[in-house]
Amino acid sequence: MAERGISVDHSTIHRWVVHFAPLLMERFNRRKRLVTGKWHADENYIKVRWRWMDLYRAIDSVGDTVEFWFSESRDLPAAKRKSVGTP
Repeated sequence: MAERGISVDHSTIHRWVVHFAPLLMERFNRRKRLVTGKWHADENYIKVRWRWMDLYRAIDSVGDTVEFWFSESRDLPAAKRKSVGTP
């Protein structure tokens, strides 16, 4: 907005987020692809902002990422608990 010369207060942007976030979420959920019943957990060790972290991903049978989770310590059972509730 500033690039276009429009001055907007942070509270106005907050009100926009409160108003439009549910509408956007509804539209995103309408287009969301259904997840197959079969999935597996994939574990990687990657560097994020100069720190090594574990990246856990729930991957369905098609190979698409359903959910992901970063952890500073290795905790595969917690990652699986988090992914089980994912639609």
